[in-house]
Amino acid sequence: MTSEKLNFILIVSDTFRWDLLNYKFEVKSGVYAKTPNLNEFYRKSIAFTRAYHASFPTVPHRLDLLTGKFTFTYYDWSPLPKSEVTLPMILKKRDYVSAMIVDTPHIMKDGYNFDRGFDGWVWIRGQENDRYRTAPKEIKLPCSSEKIRNVNTLIQHMRNNYHRRFEEDWIPAKTASEAMKWLEENYERKFFLYVDFFDPHEPWDPPRWYVDMYDPGYVGDEVTYPVYGPRDYLTDEELTHIRAMYAGEATLVDKWIGALLKKVEELGLYENTTIVFTSDHGFMLGEHGYVGKSIIVGEYHGLMQLYEEICHVPLIIKPAETLGWEVGREIDELVQTPDIAATIIELAGLRAPEGVQGVSLTNLIEERVERVRDIAISTPSLIRGVRAGLRPTITSKEWSLILASEAGPKGLEEAEYTMIVDGIPRKLKPFGRITTELYNLGKDPRQEKNVLKENLEVARELHEKFINSLKELGASEEIIKPWLKVILD
Repeated sequence: MTSEKLNFILIVSDTFRWDLLNYKFEVKSGVYAKTPNLNEFYRKSIAFTRAYHASFPTVPHRLDLLTGKFTFTYYDWSPLPKSEVTLPMILKKRDYVSAMIVDTPHIMKDGYNFDRGFDGWVWIRGQENDRYRTAPKEIKLPCSSEKIRNVNTLIQHMRNNYHRRFEEDWIPAKTASEAMKWLEENYERKFFLYVDFFDPHEPWDPPRWYVDMYDPGYVGDEVTYPVYGPRDYLTDEELTHIRAMYAGEATLVDKWIGALLKKVEELGLYENTTIVFTSDHGFMLGEHGYVGKSIIVGEYHGLMQLYEEICHVPLIIKPAETLGWEVGREIDELVQTPDIAATIIELAGLRAPEGVQGVSLTNLIEERVERVRDIAISTPSLIRGVRAGLRPTITSKEWSLILASEAGPKGLEEAEYTMIVDGIPRKLKPFGRITTELYNLGKDPRQEKNVLKENLEVARELHEKFINSLKELGASEEIIKPWLKVILD
């Protein structure tokens, strides 16, 4: 069912863990992250409780999101390819006016050009290593430099945001305000609005009261931009405070997404506007002994396991009232990021262009099918083989398989570089023992017990489905070859 005038708002919050919703993220004993606006949005929408990202991390995810493709078979962190057809270009065929309001720097800076195809765009400057401001010269670091992932990046971020005074000066407030202004000027048109918040991505620096909400009275180093890797360089108190800063920034983002949703209501747009909220990935905050989403040591970058804390993402769809869909319900079937574009395309009354690999979720929502896929694949780009300990995660309804190739990580005799996770080139290098892991998510949702040895047939079946999926996605023989023989012991 489609409408002649059906609008779309797509909201992304970077590094927003799925368990930040509905008071599931525990900062410390008895203290949980507060996201009241998104929780209310959740209750009035259709929530997909088993949503997973496909390509990882920030930039590859955005290409999946805007093209409806599983781009990890041919693309890595790089500018938007000129050959790619994105959502705003597709929707133009139905006379949509489109806009991108973004503060995530990596899809904009250094010629990455993810604005291509939009009728208008606004980049709110100042996040992370955005080369925005050069003063003040002297910056006082919030913690010991050895605990900081990249000192120059943190200094750049602190310079960019040095003159903040009121909450409205924080970047999430600016991004939401720009989106609200755009809606006020364009709400009577048929539109596609894409709003991309970088927070709660680190550096974590919300207004002080947001941190005090979770860890009042803390005295010590504030590790706002932590080293990625094993958490053993942090005291328990520092790690708890990291979780508090992360939760505080998530609450800040929730506050301003709530303001944006209120503006949508004030403009009378709920009747004919479908709103989607999602994230690109989560973040390890002490779970499994890690902080971060990969391992970075100096000039070297290693790829860690994509556990549930990273690859399981929120996905909430509030349908336009004209669609007549029942809201206030959860759907527990596996869905992935490329399905979002496919769904929007269908609801706009368009046929998906050749190459779109996501599946529209309309049949699932309208209960005409029981599921849209048997497995979800979450992985960094596969184009560099198995260097740096790359392990795709294959998730089924019950299981999570973190798959290691028998080919083994190559050495550095042929230096290969990656731009993930922040656009800074580093040499790929494996860290630790690279093995396959299998978890029963029904019995062990925290993935604390690797049950591979007791369930080899399950692992083999998931491996076979993974290979078949790569073939269906059109992956080349070169991409598939390292994954034909895998470690199953």
